[in-house]
Amino acid sequence: MPYLKLGLLLSAGALMAAERPVDPTWLRRHVPALKEKPAEVTTPACHYKPIFGAGDPDARLLRGITRFAEITVDAGGACAPTSFPAEEQVYVILEGSGALLYGEDNHPVRKSDFLYLPPGVRHAMQNPSGQPCRLIVMGFRIPSGDKPAPPPKLLIANIDDVPKQVVGGHPPSTLFQLLMGATTSQRDKIAAGHVLTSLFTMEFDPGGTNFPHHHDREEEIYLVLEGHGEMVAGGGMAGVEGKHPAKVGDAYFFRLNCTVGFYGGNKPGEPKSRILAVRSLYPFRR
Repeated sequence: MPYLKLGLLLSAGALMAAERPVDPTWLRRHVPALKEKPAEVTTPACHYKPIFGAGDPDARLLRGITRFAEITVDAGGACAPTSFPAEEQVYVILEGSGALLYGEDNHPVRKSDFLYLPPGVRHAMQNPSGQPCRLIVMGFRIPSGDKPAPPPKLLIANIDDVPKQVVGGHPPSTLFQLLMGATTSQRDKIAAGHVLTSLFTMEFDPGGTNFPHHHDREEEIYLVLEGHGEMVAGGGMAGVEGKHPAKVGDAYFFRLNCTVGFYGGNKPGEPKSRILAVRSLYPFRR
């Protein structure tokens, strides 16, 4: 009888182990296929499409990143004013133009603008133009007890004004535009992030790569803006196993130490592949 009980316990333990879910090391979404969901900013004319984080079923996997989503503001429409006391945000305008309510002031914005929204500042996207305005919103969780002071004015720049360059540790087949970094950054166009460490674009030559690699202190997200290729996600024995076809609209989230990289698939003469990427600190315990 004791042996029978032991066998039953071992069988039950094995069954529980087999059924226990394993968290993925990376996530993939195809943005055009995602559905809109209500959020703090939504109105009948302001549409929120969660990609990662808030509103996404796997939001718990993201630790420092609170949201990565697409917002579309209809022509003549506006989003609801919001303020996040424990979240810094970044907007990147993908299409169209509009105006940003920032505090009590309105600031015009246009395609390829990127801007920093500090914790606690009331803001809202408005679109007085005759065409829809589409943008990416990124949010990053400010650690409990931290109250960073907002910059004295809105920090805004345009991607087209940021030079393309080779970055150390990456081959010349990939050109970077260093858009935004931490407050201590000396190389980025805007130095503002407290949790955000790097916002940048990458342009890949046909067959070019940024070399598969990993980050042991940061989470990362890639969004394919142009072209196509192979996304490296996850590491096997060689560290670079796991290549996945990637096209415009594909977004990938990478956890700590997940192998990440990209190989451009465009042929010579075709437009180059282009990716918008962001990294942010993982909230390790102090």
